[in-house]
Amino acid sequence: MIKRLYSFIKAIFQGIVHFFPWYIKLYKGRAWYTKAALGITSFIVAIFLYLGMVDTNFLWLFGRSPGFIEIKTPPTYAASEIYSADSVLIGRFYKENRTPIKYGEVNPAFWNALISTEDERFYSHHGIDFMGIGGAIKDAVTRGDGRGASTITQQLAKNMFRVRTQYSTGLLGHVPGLRMLIMKSKEWIIAVKLELIYSKKDILTMYANTVDFGNNSYGVKTAAKTYFNTTPAKMSVDQAATLVGMLKATTYYNPITHPQNSIRRRNTVLYNMVTHHVLPQSEYTAYSKRPLHLDVHMEENYDGQAQYFRQYVADEFKEWMKDHGYDLYSSGLKIYTTIDTRMQKYAEQAVAKQMERVQDNFNNHWRGQNPWRDASGKEIPGFIEGIAQRQPFYKKLVQKYPNQPDSVLYYLNKPHKVKLFDYAKGTIEKEMSSMDSIRYMVQFMHCAMVAMEPQSGAVRAWVGDINFDTWKYDKVIAERQPGSTFKLFVYTEAMRQGMTPCTRRRDEYISMQVLDKKTGQMKTWTPHNANGRFSNDSIPLMTAFARSINSVAVRVGQEVTIPSIIETAQKMGIKSPLDNEPSLALGSSDVNLLEMVDAYSTIANYGEHIDPVVVTRIVDMNGNEVYTAPQNHERAVDTKSAFLMQQMLKAGVNQGGGTSQSLRQYVPSDTDWGGKTGTTNNHSDAWFMAVSPNLVVGAWVGGEYRSIHFRTGALGQGSKTALPVVGEFLHSLMYDRTYRRYHAKWEVDEDDDIDPTMYNCQPAPVQRQLPDSLNGLNAGHRRYHGDNEEGIPSDGNDAEGIPSEPIQPAEPVSRHQSENGSEGGGNSHESRSEKKKEKKIKAAKDPTVSNIEWD
Repeated sequence: MIKRLYSFIKAIFQGIVHFFPWYIKLYKGRAWYTKAALGITSFIVAIFLYLGMVDTNFLWLFGRSPGFIEIKTPPTYAASEIYSADSVLIGRFYKENRTPIKYGEVNPAFWNALISTEDERFYSHHGIDFMGIGGAIKDAVTRGDGRGASTITQQLAKNMFRVRTQYSTGLLGHVPGLRMLIMKSKEWIIAVKLELIYSKKDILTMYANTVDFGNNSYGVKTAAKTYFNTTPAKMSVDQAATLVGMLKATTYYNPITHPQNSIRRRNTVLYNMVTHHVLPQSEYTAYSKRPLHLDVHMEENYDGQAQYFRQYVADEFKEWMKDHGYDLYSSGLKIYTTIDTRMQKYAEQAVAKQMERVQDNFNNHWRGQNPWRDASGKEIPGFIEGIAQRQPFYKKLVQKYPNQPDSVLYYLNKPHKVKLFDYAKGTIEKEMSSMDSIRYMVQFMHCAMVAMEPQSGAVRAWVGDINFDTWKYDKVIAERQPGSTFKLFVYTEAMRQGMTPCTRRRDEYISMQVLDKKTGQMKTWTPHNANGRFSNDSIPLMTAFARSINSVAVRVGQEVTIPSIIETAQKMGIKSPLDNEPSLALGSSDVNLLEMVDAYSTIANYGEHIDPVVVTRIVDMNGNEVYTAPQNHERAVDTKSAFLMQQMLKAGVNQGGGTSQSLRQYVPSDTDWGGKTGTTNNHSDAWFMAVSPNLVVGAWVGGEYRSIHFRTGALGQGSKTALPVVGEFLHSLMYDRTYRRYHAKWEVDEDDDIDPTMYNCQPAPVQRQLPDSLNGLNAGHRRYHGDNEEGIPSDGNDAEGIPSEPIQPAEPVSRHQSENGSEGGGNSHESRSEKKKEKKIKAAKDPTVSNIEWD
């Protein structure tokens, strides 16, 4: 290979050596006009030879150039758009903010202004304007300030194929002065090829879709939206002239930053239109006197709705894009998602409203004290310093001042202007040090919430935290301990193994030998109930689940075995690794909120598991459907066990002493709702899961660091933080007629061997208890007696006045009965006074509730 290459180069060199003597002989003894003709001919041939060598990258001297195939399928760099289930554009992904348009979708005045100003001989040249080049040379010689001679086609070649950045200029490009000549030559060659392949209209359209109008606005469609909040078809003549005027210098003639320069340039463009007879003088006079009338709508990548959800979609489909040859930020895809914009709005409003209350409680609770505490309640020394040392600005200071800790400390504590999150104002600016800003920000409580339809897996609402601009990390997919919400899997496996909600187990002391992971030694584990004592009564599993009694959950977990619980949890949708240890029954392994909502949806869907669906289909820029959501249905739990778990979940809401009782104040009584709260060690994580036939909603509340939390269950438990978030959302949703489809009741399948005695059983008497939490994992855990977690006061009524007397569940409607048959599921024995009391609670929450009548 090397020998062949050497022979080829040698032959070329020899050819050049023999060529020049022959060429010189052509001029000897010739007339002057013959010599002149030879010179002109030689110059023309030399130009073509040079351009041919540039195009073919002769001897790697000039760098690669795009060929005809690449020019026929040019890169688009179009933004991908993401749409909601109700057909609302909720965001865009782009490197360059660009949306392509067609020639006929633009006001003809724009084309007239463009051609009159940028390339007046556009329709007569073939990519290169030799007259313009001559004029530019003349101006450079006579006036010393040569004008531009690039045609629209040449500018398109530069914009579309990035000749000056994407393609190299070869070995000769390193020679001073030759680089620009080579790049310009490539633009000429590409321009000619474009003219050979495309029509003039196509060239204009491609140019309008690729040109940069400043402020991250690429293409005329985006520019019209950015500067005038209009479309290319609706923009006026003076607006079109303003945009064309910017092409000479997008910064100097920017109408936002330099309005006077922009007006002068606009009027120049309008005058060019007059001289080219595409604009009457009278209209020029009128338009030139107009002010700019800007209506600026600058768009960023993170603008729009459901920001956490959109980022999850981008991350979730990253590999799919790579495998199928798409770039999310430049392929111009249309992504259709499951999110519902009105439900999303309700969800975001619920989080903002409730979390502001939680934050006020947290600030008052810790006023004058630092909240970062260890398991024994002592302040963690060096906590803020540890966070600071993990920040990029700290690492930069250490690099700048090596071995100078005093200097690093000085700048860390030096006040400067910082932007901070604030519930009232969104973003505030304060003068404080980096250390103080960390102290301020870590004291915020955080939240995540997801709403999903169990029959389809469609995710309808997704809130990843309290503020996307400040905290980009999505708490929906953050792994935290689920606490008692994990008991769903313990009791589901119990139902699968033949137990029923009325099966009884004793609430009594239990201990066992477990492996201490820290020491590697065996130790005695004695789980406690949240109230610190045992009733020693034999109680139904339904009551144990509704009131979240730890001793029974651990005992049942040992009976059905932890590996079986893990297997069931994984079938129901848990993908996070689960530890095979007794404490798993109380939720000691980390999971994320999306997994939990998915798993609870399996029970709501009668045991059939469906993976969460966030994207239904994807369409490419040519309108071809390139992705359709797969239908992944799998039987995870038999229908009988799932139905019995539905009754268990309902008991948490309807049974006296149930930890989810307060949900009733938010939702109408025509729908079956079940619920489960969860609170982990020291109230670090608070959870609530709301379950109904057609919708499952889950929420998590906690600090960004587990050491930052409430000290009391009365403030930090799941029923006091996470449940109200879900409740606020459901209250807005369930009283909106648009979502009547979510009003439903679970039905018994007559084909299943289900007897009402399996789930209609007398609950145990209500007893005073404390937090439903993972504190029961530690025998010597710290308790705050007098707390009243999960809304169960000592007088038998919860904080909202809802009676906690036992409520017998009515026999459910048969799944084979008519939709217009008996509703069932009501609390038939509830007194009128109790109903009036509950109605007053709802009315106090929303005065319109008592007046709502459904069609």
